Amino acid sequence: MRGKLVVITGIDGSGKTVQTKLLCERLIKAGYSAVTTDFPQYGMTFFSDMIVKYLKGEFGSADEVSPYLASILYAGDRWECKEQINTWLAEGKIIVSNRYTCDNMAHQGGKIKDPVERKKFFQWLDTLEYNIFAIPRADLSILLYVPVEIAYHLIEKKEQRAYLGNEKRDIHEEDKKHLQCAQQTFPEIARGKNDWITIDCTGDGVLLPELKIADKVWNAVKERVLEIKR
Repeated sequence: MRGKLVVITGIDGSGKTVQTKLLCERLIKAGYSAVTTDFPQYGMTFFSDMIVKYLKGEFGSADEVSPYLASILYAGDRWECKEQINTWLAEGKIIVSNRYTCDNMAHQGGKIKDPVERKKFFQWLDTLEYNIFAIPRADLSILLYVPVEIAYHLIEKKEQRAYLGNEKRDIHEEDKKHLQCAQQTFPEIARGKNDWITIDCTGDGVLLPELKIADKVWNAVKERVLEIKR
């Protein structure tokens, strides 16, 4: 039986990496064959090297780089991983992916202020990733909602990253306006789609403990995709 692709998405600082890891561990503990993947594939693909240059600001600020041009880099990075993803799916594995096409749509689409033009961009990117590069579509995308102010504070707690020249923030993360635009764009991408679910990671304006968020994620996955035989 074909496997499933579950995407954990959200703005930077929303806890995607942690929840990806916790979900995969819980699936394995429950007896499922599960693996994780993480985009961009830093240091592993041709396109990821160009993404690093973009995120370091070598091509200009986030707003100065065309969303169409920037999104090709991220789409190409996924294309380079396509065969591995398809192999895992053919083997019946559950893939938990930290970011996917939806993140490309949110971060790059958020740069486009005109709603009509933004919708055209979404359609163009959908064609690029799923028709031209022919990567598999996600079976479920889980949006982790964390207010921008909280996410921005959590980004500051990250360790220095070698691929950014030991900086903590890339050009997306250091730009609060960019994060706000991406945050506002995610619901637009998810609207009317049955393969999306949004999880509020806060309670009374405070970030919930990681394990409580993990329970919400697990319940969503259990309800939507765990009809797969072990």
